[in-house]
Amino acid sequence: MNHLQRVQKILSEIGISSRRKAEELIREGRVTVNGRIAQIGDRADPLQDRIKVDGRGVSASSPKVYILLNKPRGTVTTTDDPAGRKTVMDLLRIKKPRLFPVGRLDYDAEGLLLLTNDGELAHGLSHPSFRIPRTYQVKVKGKPTPEEIHKLRGGIHLEDGRTSPCQIFPLRETEENLWLEMVLYEGRNRQVKRMWERLGYPVLKLKRVGFAGLALGRLKPGDSRALDPREVQKLKERQGASKEKGMDPHEVFKKGGPRFHQPEGRPENLKIRPEAGGLWHARRG
Repeated sequence: MNHLQRVQKILSEIGISSRRKAEELIREGRVTVNGRIAQIGDRADPLQDRIKVDGRGVSASSPKVYILLNKPRGTVTTTDDPAGRKTVMDLLRIKKPRLFPVGRLDYDAEGLLLLTNDGELAHGLSHPSFRIPRTYQVKVKGKPTPEEIHKLRGGIHLEDGRTSPCQIFPLRETEENLWLEMVLYEGRNRQVKRMWERLGYPVLKLKRVGFAGLALGRLKPGDSRALDPREVQKLKERQGASKEKGMDPHEVFKKGGPRFHQPEGRPENLKIRPEAGGLWHARRG
């Protein structure tokens, strides 16, 4: 049987790094296969070939670990920070196997962050073409109009291209600010902040409450928990379905679709109804 796989895929599957980081390791000449420096596109047999990173052999037998963390503000979403700031890894008691975050949250953002050593799953959940839903609670300075919310929901032009359609609905307001919930199907760098800044509304607070079907729930900032087998299986099923077909951001708005939408990370008896102008209203079921 042919067990040959691309070297970057092997490294991600056994938890050395994400696939993107594995490609960087290969380009930097830090990966060897049977004593020869690997190149992008090279294939190897993880059961037979001797693969090393920085001179240390890697093993294909590491158990898969999946951790849900409530990232607090003031921590960096990385495995190591040259500036010496606290990283999300400092919050975990698990030292082995080596884990890495799926996607990222800004230094001043908080909320749900998934960490794993399952590189293949991480790649599928991070890749923008798979349209994995990400749910955020956002506090903006000022009060956007219904027309502005409608415009943002349909997609706007940023310096790196037009954003995909998303779901936006108000949660509550103060005298000067507005809290909203957003469901995005892509994960560009600082995307939520840049979208609102484009309309002139700076983001004051940002919290991710849902990701790929997972909900933050009542987990306290800085605390973490292991996913149960059912949650892991659902993640893999979602990744597979998204990889084959992708999720349609317009699905909830299609004619004949459900009248009420249940956003991720919200109580089951709190449903959201779309109204004219792009605003949303909550109703208890």
